[in-house]
Amino acid sequence: MVKLSACIETVCRDESFVRRMERVAQLGIGAVEFWGYGNKDIAAIDRARKDLGLRIAAMCPMLTKPMVQPGESAAFVEAIKKAIEVAQRLECPTLIVTTGNELKDVSRAEQHDAIVACLTAAAPIAEEAGITMTLEPLNLLVDHAGYFLSTSAEGFEIVRAVGSPSVKLLYDIYHQQITEGNLIPTIRQNIHLIGHFHSADHPGRHEFGTGEINYENVIRAIAETDYDGYLGLEFIPTGDPDEALRKCRQVFELATKT
Repeated sequence: MVKLSACIETVCRDESFVRRMERVAQLGIGAVEFWGYGNKDIAAIDRARKDLGLRIAAMCPMLTKPMVQPGESAAFVEAIKKAIEVAQRLECPTLIVTTGNELKDVSRAEQHDAIVACLTAAAPIAEEAGITMTLEPLNLLVDHAGYFLSTSAEGFEIVRAVGSPSVKLLYDIYHQQITEGNLIPTIRQNIHLIGHFHSADHPGRHEFGTGEINYENVIRAIAETDYDGYLGLEFIPTGDPDEALRKCRQVFELATKT
């Protein structure tokens, strides 16, 4: 069954990370996630998640080289090894990896192959650790001009090429609505290749109900599959963060009610 997670990088941004975790727990959401761990007090986060009974759903490694750069798979592996140490301490099952921006002096085919090489090299380490690396496509039109990977189709192609149970796609509903639409059929057809979801409405990247995406229908479609990972709330609230999170939780509960 799909579970809910709040990204505390975006939904409550003006407080300490521990206070953000407390707010999420008070709202009855059972998991949080965040981006890079390098600027975080990991010991404090570890204590808080135990005290509050929260899960850490996902986090990002600190990549030193872009994945699109040929010949840098060793650097990627080292970054993943370090991130796995932190993830295991936090009992976090998922690492979110991004490709970096497209290189102008290297062909797209070479960059595509470089991403496959990075993930292939790190896959056995992730498998042994019980960690899933999720590759995230981002939209180019609104938020991430110049980023290499925008379509889910190419993302799924990369995941298939690696062929590891520890390498899947992060399907960001907001980004893919901007890039390609066709959300529910794509999710249904490729759910076995998806390891994590992100969500926000469009336009604006705000909470559910502020834009054009019918999140009740999308979440229901996910819940009807055998997906048992997280749907991350990675939105920017239009007003009070607690109210925005409550609204999203209500939509989620309506969609997943059996």
